[in-house]
Amino acid sequence: MEKEKLIDEILRLKEERNAIILAHNYQLPEVQDIADFLGDSLELARKAVNVDADVIVFAGVDFMAETAKILNPEKTVLLPTRRATCAMANMLKPGHILEAKKRYPNAPVVLYVNSSTECKAYADVTVTSANAVKIVEKLDSDVVIFGPDKNLAHYVAKKTGKTVIPVPEGGHCYVHRKFTVEDVERAKKLYPNAKLMVHPECNPEVQERADIIVSTGGMIKRAPEWDEWVVFTEREMVYRLSKLYPDIRFHPAREDATCVGMKAITLKHIYESLRDMKYKVEVPGEIAEKARKAIERMLEMG
Repeated sequence: MEKEKLIDEILRLKEERNAIILAHNYQLPEVQDIADFLGDSLELARKAVNVDADVIVFAGVDFMAETAKILNPEKTVLLPTRRATCAMANMLKPGHILEAKKRYPNAPVVLYVNSSTECKAYADVTVTSANAVKIVEKLDSDVVIFGPDKNLAHYVAKKTGKTVIPVPEGGHCYVHRKFTVEDVERAKKLYPNAKLMVHPECNPEVQERADIIVSTGGMIKRAPEWDEWVVFTEREMVYRLSKLYPDIRFHPAREDATCVGMKAITLKHIYESLRDMKYKVEVPGEIAEKARKAIERMLEMG
């Protein structure tokens, strides 16, 4: 089916099903363009609470769709393809959390939303890269267990001065781990007038050379502060920023910084998802209830 026809069919089915499409900033341009709402993990979680629709088509990875379902148990949440998963979220297992709790019994468990629902059920609060520092600062403990991203844990520890115990020890995002000091040096040579915006999932030595360290939502808020940026996160963020600010120049730090899970979703998948009402996201009741408390606490605190 031609792209124009696909878009027409998606719009028709959306109306027929009373559906809304939520999409993450890392989605393909064609998916970003069809979305009703675009955002980072925190913005999408907030939006999911106030959705006026019967069906939510979630153009993101599985943990995001699960979060939407937990916050909207009465709504139908669709993940357009089961291949849309997060490698970092899959690194963290409940056993890692239980082992850390044995060693630090009084430490609260703070989990990045990039984690499975099963793991979120063990969390005291969830966080995103946009609100992690603010929430950890508010916790009445100098030691926190934090998973699954060790680079975000490093950033939170540095900003709060607290002891942050990463679980698992080597948890990471393979996209952000690609960025190196050499990429920083190359960017400064190629774009001498540009500033560097760096995601906190990047390695500490890259964070240290950044002009600003921010979530993707933070990148959008702070982009107007300068007229040229090199963007150290998933490549498609440059598309989102360039559409929002056509008079500002944005350069991807690496052309190969692509998330396979995010890129698994195409217009065709969204069309088929609405047509066949697939794939429905289900979260077992008891686990969902425990995870909801941690997510709702984040929304209250953050």
